[in-house]
Amino acid sequence: MIKNMKSSKKGSYQYIKQEKRLRIIKTALFFAVAIAILITGILIWDTKENYLTIVAILVCLPAAKQAVSMIMICLYQSMDAEKYQLVEKHKGSLTMCYEMILTNYEKNTIVDAFAICGNQVIGYSSAEKIDVKYVEKNTQTILRNNGYGVTVKILKDFNHFIERLDSMNEQEMSL
Repeated sequence: MIKNMKSSKKGSYQYIKQEKRLRIIKTALFFAVAIAILITGILIWDTKENYLTIVAILVCLPAAKQAVSMIMICLYQSMDAEKYQLVEKHKGSLTMCYEMILTNYEKNTIVDAFAICGNQVIGYSSAEKIDVKYVEKNTQTILRNNGYGVTVKILKDFNHFIERLDSMNEQEMSL
């Protein structure tokens, strides 16, 4: 049970699915501990006006933070299995990252897959309301601020993304 609760590696396929499960379990445990402390105090002192009530309330603070984390991850879906299999067929020797949730003060979005080859970063997102130009610019700025002189392109057309993977594999040495 504990082995299965281990968090998966960020950037791996099904990261979001595994994180959802883990965060739901953590949230339930936090609130269960708070309720157990509250009930224990009531059983011992026959009133809710005791020190354990205060402790239970304080335990609700990290429980609420965990609940927010759970809600945020539940907003996203893991990459479609068929698309993942197709990307795996075409990735060749490219470095891949999957299910990347990009957060910013202004917007949060998900990029289903990133392919990295030299100074080229190509992403695919199935998100309907993605602001492609904003995500490209923001991702490129972050990478450049961390010392990576790359160009970033986000694609919404999955077939075009697959074609681009094949093209990057052919031109790998020049990139």
